[in-house]
Amino acid sequence: MRDAIKESGRASLHLLSGAAIAILCYLMVGVAVFTAFLTATVIGAGVLPESVLLLRRLAGWERRRTAARTGTPVPEAYLPLEGPLPARVRTAVTDPATGRDLIWAAAQLLYGMGVWFASLVLWPPALLVDGVVTGLAGRRPVVLPLIGRLADLGAEWSRALLTPTPAAARAAVLAARVEELTATRAGAVAAHGAELRRIERDLHDGTQARLVALSMRIGLAKRAYDSDPVAARKLLDDAQTQAEEALAELRHVVRGIHPPILTDRGLTGAVRALAASSGLEVEVSVTGLADHTPGDRPEQLDASRAPGGRPEHVDVARAAAARAPAAVEAAAYFVVAEALTNAAKHSGATRASVALIREPTALRARVADEGRGGAEAGESGGSGLVGMRRRVAALDGTVRLTSPEGGPTVIEVELPCVW
Repeated sequence: MRDAIKESGRASLHLLSGAAIAILCYLMVGVAVFTAFLTATVIGAGVLPESVLLLRRLAGWERRRTAARTGTPVPEAYLPLEGPLPARVRTAVTDPATGRDLIWAAAQLLYGMGVWFASLVLWPPALLVDGVVTGLAGRRPVVLPLIGRLADLGAEWSRALLTPTPAAARAAVLAARVEELTATRAGAVAAHGAELRRIERDLHDGTQARLVALSMRIGLAKRAYDSDPVAARKLLDDAQTQAEEALAELRHVVRGIHPPILTDRGLTGAVRALAASSGLEVEVSVTGLADHTPGDRPEQLDASRAPGGRPEHVDVARAAAARAPAAVEAAAYFVVAEALTNAAKHSGATRASVALIREPTALRARVADEGRGGAEAGESGGSGLVGMRRRVAALDGTVRLTSPEGGPTVIEVELPCVW
């Protein structure tokens, strides 16, 4: 009996909040009429998107309330109200979810108040029958469970009205995807612009300056060759040194664009080279990938096709050695390089691990260190992590960072690709 009373009390609170929402829906009717009038006059069209947002918040409250009652979330599928005013008004009018929210608000006026009043009617006989007759006889309550059923009935009606149609859900997913791609494209453009500026700065401040100095020394050596051969020889030695330094800087710039070791040894060999030169004790594990010889690209696997164009038997080991696209390899390489650099500089760790895993439709790279942790995710996580996220997002990949205080720090990247 005690449990039945508690459950009925919780159900009554749920019904009471539903009645409060029904009152708000009644007020929403006035807002809708006022908004329709202003929109018809064109001058007040800007009120329409704000009214729709208010309706969405009210429906969101009902979704959370229903989910708390049933234990199952109620999905939502809204088109984003963004952009200039005409676009927002158009979205507010054409979004199918707006129509469903309006239907729910109108229905909530009826069943929200109806089930609440029905529960009020049931409480007196429940206290009389279950509290006195059934309770004294030690039997199961009869009337109190009906209050819980009323709450469940109201929750099911709300779920049925607020659950988006499959078409609306697909449209919302598509809109969210477009928004995500727009953001990742902007990030990729920003990262590309920053990379071009870095290359230009490196060439202008480093290599170009050294080449200018080299040209001047060669000119001075030519002038001094007849009158002072010793000085000319020293100038030529200096010029040779500067030429070697300029060549080293050019190689550094080239490695920043696309590391040659990726072309020569593939991703696994390049990552092993990074691990060997990182200054940490790094354990590298590889699943489904192999080292490659220069020029061994994935398209070479087509050499096993017959003249008629029909694929013949392909060796399993050779198929496992297929390489990911160059852009995917480069992104994974730079992620591993940045993660190991951060671990060596900031984590205080002495050991780290790198895992490269080939999956049917993706390449996964996982870097973990045993340092102090505390790395920040998001745009505040430093230029290295931000650049990593933008590089991966440009390829429609994902980055997961786990770095609690005290460690360990784990960076896991998944890059979609076709093998």
